Parts: sequence; structure tokens; C-alpha cells
Amino acid sequence: MYHEMTRQVRTRARRRRLAALAAVLSVCLIAAVSFHSAADGTREQGASAVREAVLSAAKQCCAIEGSYPSTLSHLEDSYGLTINHHDYVVNYEWYADNVMPSVVVVPR
Repeated sequence: MYHEMTRQVRTRARRRRLAALAAVLSVCLIAAVSFHSAADGTREQGASAVREAVLSAAKQCCAIEGSYPSTLSHLEDSYGLTINHHDYVVNYEWYADNVMPSVVVVPR
């Protein structure tokens, strides 16, 4: 036997569908914001790790050669330092042989 839905039943069903859609959209939005936040944190940690690697190689160079290197390419060529220049911008400022260089790493 066919039972026709009343206006009240149709309204309830429509409200349930809208509530379910709103719940799914809010979960998707929260997931997207969380993923974006985690990706930013990972890039910042990577930049910090690159900076520490550059400073460590500079200290090693100073211990072996007696002076800090004047260029970043010297560390890459002679001390095995590898930097992903596609993902990070490294600003290496050398002042003098006996002063530790300033290193700033910024993720792209």
C-alpha cells in the first residue's frame, strides 16, 4: 500500500539532510585547516634544521681551516652540505674570518 508523505515528514527529512550536509562540510573544513597548519609547522621545522646544518658546517670549517667560510658554496663544495634551494632561501652573511656568519633560512 502506498503511503503519501505529509508536509511535516518531508520537512523533517529535508532538515536531517541539511544537518548531515552541514556536519560533513564542517568536518572537511576542520580537516583542511588542520592540514594547512601542520604543513606550515613542518616547513618551519625544516628551515630550522637547514639553519642548524649550515651553522654546524661553518663551525666545522672554522675548526679545520681556522676561519669561517666566506661563502655558502664553499660549505657545499668542501664539507658535503646539501641544501634544497627549491624549498628554502638561505641568506648567508659573512663578516670576518673570526666572526660567526649570520644565517637566515626562509621557507618558500
